[in-house]
Amino acid sequence: MALSARNQLPGTVEEIQIGDIVAHVVVRVGESLVESVITRNSAQELGLKKGDQVKVVIKATEVMIQKDGR
Repeated sequence: MALSARNQLPGTVEEIQIGDIVAHVVVRVGESLVESVITRNSAQELGLKKGDQVKVVIKATEVMIQKDGR
């Protein structure tokens, strides 16, 4: 599937909690965890489960950068 978004990070599903309406998905990207809330239907259509290899696609109007002082 082609996608124009440039911020695509490969990772592994670490945890998924499916509720009545939404699903909370935690993906390990390197040493970091990225959390996302998606619809229950989307999670079910993707067949998401722990251990799945996925891509986290970040699309935002703002990206902040912090650097610790020297």
